[in-house]
Amino acid sequence: MLFAHDTESALVAAAALVNTATDGDTLQTVADLDRFVERYGWTGSRTRDREELEAVRALRPRLREIWVAETDEAVAGINALLAEHGALPHLVRHDEWDWHLHATPPEAPLATRMAVEAAMALVDVVRGGETARLGVCAADDCDDVVIDLSKNRSRRYCEKGCGNRANVAAYRARKSRAAG
Repeated sequence: MLFAHDTESALVAAAALVNTATDGDTLQTVADLDRFVERYGWTGSRTRDREELEAVRALRPRLREIWVAETDEAVAGINALLAEHGALPHLVRHDEWDWHLHATPPEAPLATRMAVEAAMALVDVVRGGETARLGVCAADDCDDVVIDLSKNRSRRYCEKGCGNRANVAAYRARKSRAAG
């Protein structure tokens, strides 16, 4: 394991959140947010209203800026998120999760909890000298962000099948050259 389980989970969720804004916005309704929260296992209080949805949507470009920034700019963005939300790390254990860090109380707004959890995970990425694991999908027609959690640092494509499309295109090009 490269990072602690809560760090990996937060990074995957943060990338997924950013990617809800690319290739057609998939976070347009409170029901969309409910499905996202359920899929990525967010706990704590919820208002389940349009204001909560808009606060979460507003977080996406900020996380994307951090994701694609050079380390010094990323650190500034991470520190700004932590300070803005008054992050105070503490150990917790709940549900199926063993001890891990939270930096907001469970009654904090969902967007605050998402921002701080993402920032805390990105702190681990920076501290570990692993910012090269943050990137954008290598497909020419995709702007999704990617977190490379592979051991050999080889992940270049997002979760939407871009890697398969690139491999099929390369295969067809090789076949065409061989036949031509």
